Amino acid sequence: MELNIMKTSPAVTIRRTVLAALVAGGSALLVGCAGNPPTEQFAVTNTVVKSAVSAGGPQYAPVEMKNAQDKLAQAENLLREERYDEARRIAEQAEWDARVAERKALAIKAEKTLDDAQKGVQQIREEGSRQPIIVQ
Repeated sequence: MELNIMKTSPAVTIRRTVLAALVAGGSALLVGCAGNPPTEQFAVTNTVVKSAVSAGGPQYAPVEMKNAQDKLAQAENLLREERYDEARRIAEQAEWDARVAERKALAIKAEKTLDDAQKGVQQIREEGSRQPIIVQ
């Protein structure tokens, strides 16, 4: 019986070693990222939710505002359970729901302001078109 041993060149061995090190390092980096609490995302989401509330979200966009607040609460529960990837994803959704609520509230307020201004212009036009009363 003859045993064939395949020989590899030193360059191939070095490439394999470098590739293995890169894969191991990349995997460690990904695992490290997955294990970190999404504190920055939560800070952004909380700021956006507060801004939406200040803009009138609960009054003018109640559905969107409730969605944002419910998702934020859900994300906080996931954070406590150390399910960081899910918490980050839900917090991002809460952020965007709050952004929609804020934009909707601002748009509705702008429409009301425009309507009021148009009514004011109409009243001025009506007053200007009346016949003057001459008192002698």
